[in-house]
Amino acid sequence: MHNDNKMQIEICPSVELIERGKGVRFDVMTEGSAATAFVVRYDSKVHAYLNRCAHVAMELDWNEGEFFESSGLYIMCATHGAVYTPEQGKCVGGPCRGASLRKLLVEERDGAVFWQPDDVVRAVTF
Repeated sequence: MHNDNKMQIEICPSVELIERGKGVRFDVMTEGSAATAFVVRYDSKVHAYLNRCAHVAMELDWNEGEFFESSGLYIMCATHGAVYTPEQGKCVGGPCRGASLRKLLVEERDGAVFWQPDDVVRAVTF
């Protein structure tokens, strides 16, 4: 089944994403399995990633939506402490240094955040 790259899915209203605050999780499909992704706001921009650590394929957040470490400067994996830059998802500390999170294409417009599925990370269909 070919993915329609023009399809965009609304994730949340813009006001739900506070600078360096709690992220919003959403369901996706990847490699034929259900997974989650998340979107956060950093430096006034929205950034979205597959919720899977580059070290071990585990979800990053320690409590639902808690992706930033205490300083609010990095996204952190709660399990092994890997830290990632919010802008690119590059691991800059911890067991997977140099690896990256899987970045997703998101756009903020008309007071909402939209995700565009790609050929690897797809929308959940029922």
